[in-house]
Amino acid sequence: MNDERAIRTDEALVEDRLGTRARVFGTEQAILVGILYGDAKERTSLRELESLADTAGIPVLAVAVQRRDRPHPATFVGKGKLAEIKATAEELGADVVIFNEELSPAQARNLEKALGRKAVDRTQLIMDIFAQRAATKEARLQVELAQLHYLLPRLRGWGISLTRAGGRAVGGVGTRGPGETQLELDRNKIYRRIHILERRLKKAAKERDVRRKSRTKGHLPQVALVGYTNSGKSTLLNRLCEADAFVGDKLFATLDTRVRRGEIGSGRGVLFVDTVGFIQDLPHDLVPAFAATLEAAQHADLLLHVVDISKVSWEADHRSVLETLDQEVFHDHDTMPPIITVWNKMDRCEQPMVSPVNGVTISARKGTHIEQLVHAMEEALYGHDERYFFVMPHRAIHFMHIYEASGKARIVEYTELGAHVEATLSVEEWKTLEQAGARIVSVGASSQAATPSLH
Repeated sequence: MNDERAIRTDEALVEDRLGTRARVFGTEQAILVGILYGDAKERTSLRELESLADTAGIPVLAVAVQRRDRPHPATFVGKGKLAEIKATAEELGADVVIFNEELSPAQARNLEKALGRKAVDRTQLIMDIFAQRAATKEARLQVELAQLHYLLPRLRGWGISLTRAGGRAVGGVGTRGPGETQLELDRNKIYRRIHILERRLKKAAKERDVRRKSRTKGHLPQVALVGYTNSGKSTLLNRLCEADAFVGDKLFATLDTRVRRGEIGSGRGVLFVDTVGFIQDLPHDLVPAFAATLEAAQHADLLLHVVDISKVSWEADHRSVLETLDQEVFHDHDTMPPIITVWNKMDRCEQPMVSPVNGVTISARKGTHIEQLVHAMEEALYGHDERYFFVMPHRAIHFMHIYEASGKARIVEYTELGAHVEATLSVEEWKTLEQAGARIVSVGASSQAATPSLH
């Protein structure tokens, strides 16, 4: 109850900070700014920044670039380029200038003062997109926590939004900032809000763990779809299991983990897990917002790494996802599940292409080569399984329910000795049933050949 009162008390504070200076809105128009260090990666990154702005609903009026060896420590770009950006912003009526790298608190302060308008960096823009699109309660809490962690060292930098007159927040450019005492009070309020969010997220993590364990009780293999944002994971999910996941040609169209049941091979059940897309230079404080996605990958039996092969930057995207999996997901884990690389959007390639590494080339939108992908998944999940024909005593019939539900086994007939079963199982699964009382009849034979020996 105290938590709820504290949340209501601090709502105005949080919205003032994050609504006035650390967010962008669809009614605002922007100029994008980036530095070219001399390689194609930066041009690709600038195009991605344009896509991020489009996803946030921000019209882009112009793009300004400067060639430098490193960002200017005080203003990110040089003095001359800064004057040029200000003149362009005034001429075009831009409300905000968005920078393609994270700005230090001092840089943000100096830029806002020099430009006379908001200076927003890539990190803030990504956080704002997450705030707009997070659908679950846990995702919204995690995004707000990331925003507050980002805001704390920058409180003094947003002097304009922190100014208060008569107990109300005001936002005019050039107004006087608060005193030290007010800043300390604001920091304490934000620290308190952070502690509340952390407690709630710990509770949400426990609930998520319970849901995950309930899914694993069914012994259905889990296949996690991972990949760069907008690579086509949700489209593939819809194709594989006739789901209705939202599909949009925007970055971060999916921000919440979805689990859908599908079938591969001869009616074998599988749980497909659609995850949040990765992105290069993901803000560090937003990594915990991927908690459900990271856990889905950790506990999966198979990963489908979906890559948009039609993008010029597909190699960098492919490498970025693998690095994130290695550094953020499996660094403390002994084993990583098998990975099938899915080269998607072949229908958008202007010239015939050949997959640069092992994988399956498909078009999830048109359904091209989906059968090949299903076969690859079946081989990865069941390639080492054996065909078993055995008798399960009546007292242990209940052990067969989960295998029947997953399509791994079927009961051929019942006799006085028990149920005669035909199943395709891993060695570990057979050992479990054997311990429960199953008696082998034959391995690897056809059901017709085995039937006579069952009586």
